[in-house]
This record gives sequence, C-alpha cells and structure tokens, in this order.
Amino acid sequence: MKAVIMAGGEGTRLRPLTSRQPKPMIPIVNRPMMEHIVLLLKEHGFDDIVVTVAFMANAIRAYFGDGSEMGVKLSYATEETPLGTAGSVLNAADQLNEPFLVISGDVLTDIDLSAVWSFHQERGAMATIALAAMEDPLEFGIVITAEDGSIERFLEKPNWGQVFSDTVNTGIYVLEPEIFDHIPGGRSVDFSGEVFPALLAAGKPLYGFVAQGYWGDVGTVEGYGRAHLDVLDAKVKVDVPGFRIRNDVWLGEDAEVDPSARIDGPVLIGDHCRIGPGAHLSQYTVLGANVRVGSNCFLERAIVHENSYLGPAVRLRGAVVGRSCDLRRGVACEDGVVLGDECFVGEHALINPGVKVYPSKEVEAGAVVNTSIVWESRGARQLFSPLGLAGLANVDVTPELVVRVAMAYGTTLPKGSTVTASRDPSRAARVLKRAVVVGLNAAGINVDDLQAATVPVTRYQIRSGSGQGGITVGLAPGDPQSVVIRFLGQNGIDLDEGAQRKIERSFAREDFRRALAGEIGDIGFPPRAYEQYTAAMMASIDLTAVRRARFKVVLDYAYGPASFVMPNVLAKLGAEVLTVNPYASTSEAIGFELGSHADRVGELVRASGAHLGAVIDPDAERLRLVDDTGHVLSDDEALLALLTLVVDTTADATVALPVAASQAAEAICDRAGAHIVWTKLSAAHLMEVASRDDVTFAASRDGGFAFPVFLPAYDAAATLVNLMALMAATGLRLSKLVAQLPTVHIARQDVPTPWEHKGLVMRTLVDAMSERELILVDGIKVIEDGGWALVLPDPVEPVSHVWAEAPSQAEAEARVADYANRLHQLLS
Repeated sequence: MKAVIMAGGEGTRLRPLTSRQPKPMIPIVNRPMMEHIVLLLKEHGFDDIVVTVAFMANAIRAYFGDGSEMGVKLSYATEETPLGTAGSVLNAADQLNEPFLVISGDVLTDIDLSAVWSFHQERGAMATIALAAMEDPLEFGIVITAEDGSIERFLEKPNWGQVFSDTVNTGIYVLEPEIFDHIPGGRSVDFSGEVFPALLAAGKPLYGFVAQGYWGDVGTVEGYGRAHLDVLDAKVKVDVPGFRIRNDVWLGEDAEVDPSARIDGPVLIGDHCRIGPGAHLSQYTVLGANVRVGSNCFLERAIVHENSYLGPAVRLRGAVVGRSCDLRRGVACEDGVVLGDECFVGEHALINPGVKVYPSKEVEAGAVVNTSIVWESRGARQLFSPLGLAGLANVDVTPELVVRVAMAYGTTLPKGSTVTASRDPSRAARVLKRAVVVGLNAAGINVDDLQAATVPVTRYQIRSGSGQGGITVGLAPGDPQSVVIRFLGQNGIDLDEGAQRKIERSFAREDFRRALAGEIGDIGFPPRAYEQYTAAMMASIDLTAVRRARFKVVLDYAYGPASFVMPNVLAKLGAEVLTVNPYASTSEAIGFELGSHADRVGELVRASGAHLGAVIDPDAERLRLVDDTGHVLSDDEALLALLTLVVDTTADATVALPVAASQAAEAICDRAGAHIVWTKLSAAHLMEVASRDDVTFAASRDGGFAFPVFLPAYDAAATLVNLMALMAATGLRLSKLVAQLPTVHIARQDVPTPWEHKGLVMRTLVDAMSERELILVDGIKVIEDGGWALVLPDPVEPVSHVWAEAPSQAEAEARVADYANRLHQLLS
C-alpha cells in the first residue's frame, strides 16, 4: 500500500534544535522522528512511501536513502517553494495513482493505521481524517462528526467558546486519487484550511475516524520533552533502541557505566556512551550515542544528543543539549534550557531557566546567562575570527552588539585616548560604524572619524597621528550580506591575540568603563588624510624613475573605496591610466566577481598596449595583477614575481612569508642572498613581523603584499606603486619575469577534527615526525623531497587544514591525500 510522509516543515517552534537539521530528523529516544513513522507505516503494510521534502532535504535523503535498509521503498518529491500540506502532496501526484495514506513525518504516534484504512474503504470516502481526542484542543483543528463518521463542521484553532468537541485533526488522512481534482496548483494550499472545507461544501464523501492509540504533537520544545516522558512511561508503543537491562533502563551497544554511577530509571543510555564515577542519571534522562558524562554529574529529565561532552560535576535538570556540545566542569543548565548543536559552555557557567542558546555559540566560563543567545555569532570565549568581528550584518553583528564591543575595546585604552574610525561606502558599514563611535565615546574615547576610507588609509592615519588604535567596518570579502569589523593597534596593524583577549574578557564580563557626562569622548574629522597618505607613499619610492618610465596602466577599482584614494596616487605618477568601475557602489560591489573582472582587464591591457593591469579588491588591501600580454597572474605568480623584483634590487633583503609559501620562494631568496622570516598564516602575525625594522617585503598567498618602508600591512595602492617603481628600476616587463617563474604545485584538503581531538592530533603527529625536519611556526610543516606538507588546525572551526607541495600537481595531490589519511587514522 502507498503512503505519503510530509517532511518539508522547518520546525521553527523547535529552534534552536531545528536550526541545523530538519524537524523530522530530530531524535526521539535516539531515532529521528520520521524513522518512527516509517516503522509504523511498515508495521501496517504501507511499504511504498513518497516523502515530500523541502527544508534541508538532503539531510533526510542521506539518512533514509531508498528505504531498503528499513524494508520499504522510499521516493522523494521536492518542494522548491512552500506549497502547504495539500500542495506538497499534489507535487507528488504522478506517483499516487491509487488510494494512499498521508501522515506527517514529525509527530509521535502509534495510531492503528490499518483501522483508519479499513474505515475509509468501508465508507467509500474520498477523504478520511484520523481524529484523536485531546484534553486541550485549542491549538488544533477541531472536527465535528455525525454518528456515522461523516464530517459536519471544521473549526480551525478555536477559542474555548467554540469547543463543541474534543476530537482534533491529527494530520493523518486516507485519500483517493480524485482528491487532486480539488487541489489548485501553482500556489500554497492546505488540506485543513482550504481543501477539506471545499469538499464538505461540495457534498463530497468526507469522513472522520476517531482512532485509538497515542498521538502527540512535537511542535514545541515542551512537546519534545513530553514525548520522551511518554515513551519512557510506555504511553506510546515505539521501538526504544538498546538492551533493556532493567524494567526501566535501556543500555546501548558498547556503552560503559562506572560501577559507582547511579541510575534511577526510566533512563535511556545510547550506544558508545561513557558514564563516569559518581555520576547520577535520574529519571527520564536520555543520552544519545557517544555522549561522555563526567564524574559526579547529575542529570534529571535531561535529553542530550549524540557526541556531546559533559565535564565533571555538570548539572542538567529538564534541559535539552544538542549535538556535539561541550559543557565544561561545573556547568548548570536549569529547567527549559535548550542548547543548539556545537555549543561551548565554559566552566561553572549557569544558564537559567528557559534560556535558548543557538548553534555554535560559546558561553564564557563563570557566566550567568539570563536571556537567550540567538543572533551573536560567537560568545565571549572567542569573539574574534581571523578576519575580526564578523557575521551577518544586523543579524549576527547588530548595532547593540557593536556598541558593547566598542565599549569593551575603549575600556582597554586609557581614558581620553583617540581611536581612528572608518568604513566602506555600504549602508551596513555606515550604521555599524556609528555604533562603534557611540560605544567608544561612551567609554571616554575620542574618535577621529575618516568616514568612508580604505583600510590602508586608516592604518596610515593611525601610524602618522596621535591615535592609540583604530576600528574599520566593511562588507566581508565575497559575502555582501556579512560585515567585518577590524580592530587595529597603535602601530596600525591588526590587534594581536593578547589584545583581542583583553577585549573579549571585558565584553564577557560587561566590565565597561562608563564615562561621566563631562568625560564622554569627542568626534573629530582629520583633514587631508588622503593627501598625507599619498605624499608619504610617493616619498617611499623613486618617483622620478616612475615618471620617466611613462607607464600605461589599466585599473579596475571594483566599485570600492579605492576610488577615493587612487586618483590622488595616480596623479603623482605621470602614468597614462585607463580606469574601470571608478566609483564606489555597494549595489554593484555585491555582484562583483574577481575572475571575470580580471579577465576583462586582461582584454583591455592587450587592446591598449598597456604595461600592466590590476583589479583592486573592494577593501583596497589586495589586488590581482595582469601582465602586459593580458595574462592574469595567480596569487602565487604575483608573490614570486614581486619577490624576485624585491630581492634583485635590494641587497641583503629580509622578507616575511607565511609557512605555506612555495619552495620556489625559498629558491629565489637563496639565489639572491635574501633572508626569509617564516610567519603564521594569519594576516595579523605577518603584519607584526613586517613591522620589524629589517623586513623589506612581506606577502601572503592570497594577493596581500606589504612594503614596510611605507606601511607594514597589505595595501593594494602601495603594491601597485612599488611594482611600477621596481619595473622602472629593472627595465623588466612583467610578462618576461612571469615567463621565467617556476610552476607552483600546491594542493589542499580539509579534515574534520573535533575540538577535543585537535591537541591530540598535533601531539601525535609531532611525535611521529620527530626524526624529520620540521618547521613549527604555525602548525606542523614537514619537509619532504621536492616539497613539504603542512597540517594546521583551524582556530575557529572544528577542522584541520592540510597543504602539500610537490614537483607536480599529481604528486602534490597524492601527498596531501597521504597526510589527510594520517589524520583520519588518528581520529578513528
């Protein structure tokens, strides 16, 4: 027999549990809700099942597949847009040419489906609705029937004055194929609100059957907890996985319970769980697979999803903990607390009743949380990403959050200090920079407001003025919906990790300095910032030689703030310049695609006979170079070309390069007698090293270059100007230089690595490679024949990055695969 499982809902009322997985995949007693439904259908002979999917459909497909492992046939009908309950079934009409049963994939029930089917056949109905008696029917659609079961009236979510019956619509229907003639297509349509009332009005045979058995809506967090209580109390017949070692205790495969632990059932302990000494699992506790419960923990009415870690003395009472959460020593979660997937809660933190913490949030050690943590992309434990404070504009990074972070930053500076602030031209950056200014002023910090300015100009203003730091706000590279707020130190470079941690501590404790009315900071607007920046840049090169070379250049400003500064720079160089997109436009920048713009610049270079071209990134820090033949240089080619020019024109040069730079860079430096200082891959560390007096040049592998004699930080304008100066000094065309460069073969893979295993992986790998030549500046770099391999844990995500270089791309791919396999073996 055929059935349809409706599994397309988002489950918004169950968030944060449904923030990263569809509602039918949320586990009830360690099985997805929909799996219980499939097993129920199979029990009653429904073995040909169509699943209607929409939200996170791949998660459902990946788990259930074609259904063969469960002894049924599963097929899928995908909704590209929400179609409603009836519309989603209509979407699967080509697979439903005989009577069929419809059931939701996100309820808990053991209703006798065979009885519903038989009643439908006996009545000759077009549609039969399974009904259930409910003590509180207000949140459901009431159905009033005659003695023979024919439906007389529908009441959708009535008030108490309309409750003439306690039988509600369960969302379980038996339907004839003719039903599709009564479902309009092309829009969202519901059975209960539109199709069934229309059938009733048209006099079609429509029946209700009061079914026997359990039926419960699991649409809310409260309903989710109640469902587990009902299963463990045997109020509903479902298959509970595990060995029933006592009347009310189920133990999963390979689960271990310390002899001193106390278990008061009903309790379900999932596969591969570990229960530490002195732990107490009280009634109605459910542990998913691979949960670690530390010593002396206390859990009561707690639901903990798979792969979570509970440190010693954790206390959970009536709380739900999502997948892969990490709760450290002494954490307490009170009644109604819900933690989304991959949350981190620091030692001795207290999360008070009813608080919801959304996925991947982090709660600082010792924190007392009274309100839900919904939007902020990370808690106080790690406020900063490698880019800065980053997230969706006005969602993750809100003005309220920014004010508090700016106050935290201002609190780390002496009262009366001056901070330089700037932004890109976007409206998101404008509103958030205003929040920055408010927060700084409130903490007693003066602000030099550059308004719309590039990041390099901001850095230069800090270094050349009397400021103690800076903040710049802009859209995130490659993601126009997100913003990045970058915090700069007194030297104009990104704050180091120590300074970031000071801000994080102040933010976490809300230990803000609140200036008195007479001490609130002021706002100033520095004059001639661009002119001073340009003059200093010109003073750092041989301007006469550049003017004499009479360069012809094609530039694409990428609709970014580079258009504010480049006209001043180019006017000094005596170059003939063709500019593309020479204005700032947020709407255009949103659709900016670097590759196609670089190809267009290449075409213009060839057509105009220009010496070189460049596409300047919207943040004006990085650029993509084009040689005089129109060839677009890769980032590695640009690094090697600039490095060659620098070391060939500078005696005894010292250059700063990240540990993932090609061995070709080492060969170039060795040939010229130059010295390399290896740096971490982070831009902040590379800039810190570039600030040393002896460093001539610094470069990343993603198009960022620094000439410290002017500014020890990435600067696209300074890179272009210095390239022209180097070309003028050597007389070389860029195409000739690029033709002489070796080909770089570097491969990369990412290996998922749980947080708790990162340290173990690195220690084990170092021990295993102890006899090899290692560079331990950032991660583990192993020197190999004709190349190297680098393993580096990600500072933000639960993943490790693996790079490898070899004489050919195939060898590089093989080498990186070898090291990735080693990590997989260590993690298995």
